[in-house]
Amino acid sequence: MTQGLTRRDLMAAAGAVAIAPAAAPAFAAEPSLNDLARANGRFFGSAVGAGDAGVTASLGDPTYRRLLTRECGLLVCENEMKWYVLRPDAQTFDFSRADRIADFARENGMDLRGHTLLWHHPQWFPAWVAKHDFGPQPATAAEAMVVDHIQRVAGRYPQIRSWDVVNETVDAETGELRETPLSRAMGQSVLDVAFHAAREAAPQAQLVYNDYMSWEAGHEKHRAGVLRLLEGLKARGVPIDALGVQSHIGSGNSDDSVGFDTAQEREWGAFMDEVVGMGLEVVITEFDVHDKNLPADIPSRDAAVAELGRRYLDQMLAYPQTTGVVAWGMADSHSWLQGNWPRADGLPKRPTPYDAEGRAKPLRTAIADAFRAAPPRPA
Repeated sequence: MTQGLTRRDLMAAAGAVAIAPAAAPAFAAEPSLNDLARANGRFFGSAVGAGDAGVTASLGDPTYRRLLTRECGLLVCENEMKWYVLRPDAQTFDFSRADRIADFARENGMDLRGHTLLWHHPQWFPAWVAKHDFGPQPATAAEAMVVDHIQRVAGRYPQIRSWDVVNETVDAETGELRETPLSRAMGQSVLDVAFHAAREAAPQAQLVYNDYMSWEAGHEKHRAGVLRLLEGLKARGVPIDALGVQSHIGSGNSDDSVGFDTAQEREWGAFMDEVVGMGLEVVITEFDVHDKNLPADIPSRDAAVAELGRRYLDQMLAYPQTTGVVAWGMADSHSWLQGNWPRADGLPKRPTPYDAEGRAKPLRTAIADAFRAAPPRPA
């Protein structure tokens, strides 16, 4: 998704972005976003990072912790359950960072989502996977590695009731499945194996395929590829329950993106109709509104972000199959978009419900209003 630097490099660099912390968040004088979501049978939550410094290290910020406990009923580890964090080598698991978030959620009565058991993208495996010797029977050895990983990780967090089992295996440019060290060892059956292992390890959990296909122009091949993947999984009897729609909307996530609103709402509706027609639920897993190409003026920028966010949520929440919304960051100071694909004017971005000082923004109002207007889910 990036050129030159990897997303991890950019995330690390984002820690240097100068965004002032706040003394305390300014909460809206109304029910929390999670309370509004729960009123029609849904949930609202946010991503969180486990560290103490840097943009994505949000759990170390007391203001951010207050935002989470006030607004959210659910948390998801931003990076801490991914292979490159959990597995420094083939033999070792390091759960310390993920445990910190799981403990915080438990202590505050919050649910936890799992992200992700298999990020099936060659860029996001730890380097040792590409060099790993799978021996004379590579398919058997690779399958054993995947099953062991899923059993170890899912088994450690039995409180998780929704897992992103496979993440981003459809190439956005071609619509075809990505090749990774695991698929070279055992073929694309690795995807089926992952879902079956997840069902065994977490029999009560919602099992999700998660991807960033979008409603914007330019994602047509990606959407078509995701539909082919889902159809194949269903036809083979693979235990998949839902599609995770990352929902990074607004300005495109590339250095050369132009424009802000290229939504193809009719085509997106047709895509969604196909998804729910397969009997799948839908989770909005990583919601933010990228303002890279909007003018610098804050009031007009915030208004455009809120308007696009409300239109998107209205369309998505009109489906009773949509179970909830996870913001990919609650405050601008802890958004992964700071430092990624910078604005031409160098200004900090404003893609989340709260600003860097912990003040509610129009996007927070838009999310609240979308939940209020959404039809209730069946009991």
